Amino acid sequence: MPRAADDHAVEDHAKGRIISDAPLSRPVPVALRFDPDFQPATVRFVFPGDIEWSFPRALLETGLRAPARRGDIGVWPCGRVQTIVEFHTDDGVAVVQFDTTALLRFLKHTYAVGAPMSAR
Repeated sequence: MPRAADDHAVEDHAKGRIISDAPLSRPVPVALRFDPDFQPATVRFVFPGDIEWSFPRALLETGLRAPARRGDIGVWPCGRVQTIVEFHTDDGVAVVQFDTTALLRFLKHTYAVGAPMSAR
């Protein structure tokens, strides 16, 4: 269930799987955040240890349908039900696989709170 603070900020939670050359991938909890009052059109993925990545919401949306990259972040579909998000640092690359439905639900919540107010 998303958390709405002041009816603007959204925080959803998803399980990602860190993909590596190890035989088994590791699940990791990820907080998916959006605050249009703080950074409009920007989503944040927060990993354990307060490791946070911010990037354009449009990159996430585009990457659900076709490979997309901007700077240190890449997003692309992996089959019909998974999405890969790749994070580049000076120390290497982290590749995280998500259920696409969790990311779509998060985007839906961000557009619900980020919708322009109707004219009175």
